[in-house]
Amino acid sequence: MTGGGAQYSEAFAALGGGGPPAWLADLRKAALAEFSTLGFPTTRNEDWHFTSVTPIAERTFRSAKPPSGAPPLTELLEAVTGDPAWPRAVFVNGSFDGSLSSLGGLPQGVRVNTLTAALKEEPEFMAAHLGKLATFDAQAFTAFNTAFAQDGLVVRVPRELKVPLPLHIIHVADAQAAGCMLHPRLLVMVEELAEFAIVESFVSFNGTEYFTNSVAEATVGNGARLHHYKVQRESREAFHVGTMQVAQGRSSLFHSFSYASGAALSRTNIYAKLLGEGAEVQLNGLYLIDGSQHADHQTFVEHIAPSCASRELYKGIVDGDAHGVFNGKVFVDPEAQKTDGKQSNHTLLLSPTARVDSKPQLEIFADDVKCTHGSTVGRLDEIALFYMKSRGIGAENARALLTYAFAAEVLETVELDALRDGLEHIAFQRFTHTDQR
Repeated sequence: MTGGGAQYSEAFAALGGGGPPAWLADLRKAALAEFSTLGFPTTRNEDWHFTSVTPIAERTFRSAKPPSGAPPLTELLEAVTGDPAWPRAVFVNGSFDGSLSSLGGLPQGVRVNTLTAALKEEPEFMAAHLGKLATFDAQAFTAFNTAFAQDGLVVRVPRELKVPLPLHIIHVADAQAAGCMLHPRLLVMVEELAEFAIVESFVSFNGTEYFTNSVAEATVGNGARLHHYKVQRESREAFHVGTMQVAQGRSSLFHSFSYASGAALSRTNIYAKLLGEGAEVQLNGLYLIDGSQHADHQTFVEHIAPSCASRELYKGIVDGDAHGVFNGKVFVDPEAQKTDGKQSNHTLLLSPTARVDSKPQLEIFADDVKCTHGSTVGRLDEIALFYMKSRGIGAENARALLTYAFAAEVLETVELDALRDGLEHIAFQRFTHTDQR
């Protein structure tokens, strides 16, 4: 471990926050103490063996102040992928912006509150749930977020309510975010037999260097379904670490899709616990990186209850001197008989200097299971390229078509038409020397 809370003690003391409740103040102090003890992870840590966070640790980011202005709504909606008609909650440089947000499309019964408002309006609920899933023991970045998170969103979906439209949470950074750290927090509870979808977009309007460290924790009740789509298209000078911890009840479904094409260095952690019999988790992801970018995805699925299923499909397209990482682990408890787990990671390297490290893992302590994992790394099919060029397709278009075809399988797991169509367009354009990111 390197660096840590000592360099941020002054920023922590300046938080104030108008006198948070005692339990929250204690939680933050404990988180800062843990962060100070742990420091930033180094490559000696097995979970971070292929990803050095030295570029984050060697800087000291300052807390962001509320922005003095907001980007035009039309410009904001053009910068994100999705449907403008979706209900949305917008955060600018880490602070909620009500003028850009629009939550009227959500049905009655769905409760959406900012973190600040929820702490005042539903303190007992917050005390019972905030930080209970996303614990910070031995998790430096989660501890860092817990100590410094000032704003975020709390979402509660009542029993049996199936919400037709997704909630779009937009995190935008502008020039005022330069040198700042942003610690957004998301707390989601989907009650029994309900269904809900969330799209989280992380975008920037310029090449500002800043650090996003997001943490989300979600409870999916018995028979409930939660879909979470994360689109990370931040500044190419920025740094991004995102962690999501999910607990699932009986016969529930959690579906996650992660798209990453921004940031100089990015890491996405998805941790799911299948606590109820018959639960299912689907984890999918796509990263498209080039230049000197580094993108890392880590998953950890814990099969605690019997007859649960997990499906993972992650794909990467790596060009230039970029470095992709996938580290996926499936743990099967002795009580989790009849587990069905499949994990796949495939990477396409588009240049001789592009590289990838892939480490799928299985840790099984039950004897009646079906678990498989696989990883492949390859380059564009020269025979297919030759065939396409011989039929009059230019070299650049042939390359783009084959690249898109590689990505299409995982993009098809996106069930929201507007999001899928937008990401398909980006995937097709990314490596045709346009400015699409």
